[in-house]
Parts: sequence; structure tokens; C-alpha cells
Amino acid sequence: MDYASLPSPQAGMIPRALTATSVGITVRVLKDLGITQRPEGQTIIGAAILDDVLGLIVLAVVAGSATGAASTDGCSIFAIAAIVLKAVGFLGGVVVLGHFVSAKIVRAVGHEHGMFLIVGVALCFTFAYLAELIGLADIIGAFAAGVFLDPYGVGIRTRTAEVTLRELLTPLTEVFVPLFFVLMGLQVDLRSLADPSALTLGGVLIVCAVIGKLACGLGVVGRGVRRLSVGIGMVPRGEVGLIFAGIGTRVMLDGQPILAQSVYSAVVLMVLLTTLITPIGLRWVFRK
Repeated sequence: MDYASLPSPQAGMIPRALTATSVGITVRVLKDLGITQRPEGQTIIGAAILDDVLGLIVLAVVAGSATGAASTDGCSIFAIAAIVLKAVGFLGGVVVLGHFVSAKIVRAVGHEHGMFLIVGVALCFTFAYLAELIGLADIIGAFAAGVFLDPYGVGIRTRTAEVTLRELLTPLTEVFVPLFFVLMGLQVDLRSLADPSALTLGGVLIVCAVIGKLACGLGVVGRGVRRLSVGIGMVPRGEVGLIFAGIGTRVMLDGQPILAQSVYSAVVLMVLLTTLITPIGLRWVFRK
């Protein structure tokens, strides 16, 4: 396959997967190392969240471009601008609304742990549905639901116990997160990895994924913050990269997914390697 000749929606999905940063994996590694509250840890978490917000907007443009390219109207610069404004408006509106409403929701149901969990999950599905309803990816709505309930990012707690919504969701995540990774892995056709072009693309993606994030660490200007540690902390793509790759296999263009099986396998290989090397790299940097 000649990857240089990929149509724009296909070519746009590959760098989108490279842009992603797994906040969950990064936070877990930082917690295990006990450096979450250090300047490097705070910088990595803040940059990863901002990275994902920008990435969601790019995803909306890529998915919208594929839809527009498949229609008779095509996908003009005005259509792309409309998609960007739609995504920014949706996320911005949810953030503003969350500042005024989230505290009231917590006060209304915070004394019941079960109700607190149900409301959180229900809002996740509701916002995901609303995002798809206006032509955006469902992950944008799910992300918006988290921002809506916790606009300050401090971890909302119930009135009667020191427990956050994240902690209430732990039993669900322990069951469904491994299933998600298994499902994504099952979609990889091992025969495609025998294709030299797929392995070559995977190797190029890994190199670009590592070098790109290390280069981003050079932009750190805070005094006493190790630039190398920030760059390494941004390397893992994890579940975020897999989600975007999965969306690429579902979005159709001319009756074909915008990510071919060989390309999807190469992206999964990149996600796997970047996720595995990050804990090793961070431990090495902070021990040094």
C-alpha cells in the first residue's frame, strides 16, 4: 500500500492516533512512582488533558471530513470550519454548564453512592448520544460528561463519605477496561503484520511517536522541571490511541473503513510499544 497516496481522512486519522496521550496510564505510572504532586507530574497531567481536548477536536474534523467526502457536497474548508466550531462549542458549552449545574447535581444525589454512580454513567451515555446526534464522535460526548461533572478536575465527592466518582467507577473499570483491550487486540489481523509495509509503517509510527513527544518536552519553561521526564510522560498512547484507531475502522469512505487492516495493526503496534516503554523510561529518569 502506498501510504503517501492515502485520501485526507485516512491520512488524518494516523497522526490523530499519534497525537493522543493516555491520561489514565500516565496518572497511574506517576502515582506508582509517587511523583504526582511534583512539578513534572502536574505538568504531564495538565499537558495530557489539553492534548486530548485538542485531539478530540481533530478527531471531529477527520470523521466529519470522511462523512463530507462520501456525500455529494464533498468536504470544503467551510464544512471543516463548521465542524471545528461545533466541537469547540459543544465542549465549551458543557464546561460552562458544568460550573453552574454540577455542584447542584452532587448535592442532590451525593448522599447515595449508588445513585451517584448511576447519574454519572447515565450522563456519560447521554452526552455521548448528544455528540453523535450533532455529528460528533461519541467519545467527545463521554469526555464532555466527565468535564461536566467535574469542571475543576479536583475529584467530586459525596456528602457523607470521602469517595470520588472515579473510585465508585473502579469496579466497572476493572471489568470493562481489560475487555476493551482484548476487543481491540482481537481486531488485529496477525497476517497483516507479516506484510513488510505494515511492519515498516509500525516502526515509523513508533519512532515518530517517541521523538514527537520528547520534542514537546523541550517547550517546558518551568524552573526545576525536568524536560526529559515531561516528554517521556507524554509518550503513552494507551486506550486513547486505541479508541481513535477503532473509530477509524468504523468510519466508512466509499464503502471502506478509513483505516485499512494493515494500518490499524501498525497503529496498535505503536500504541503497545509506547505504553510499555513509558513506565521504564520514567523510572529511569527519576532514579537518575
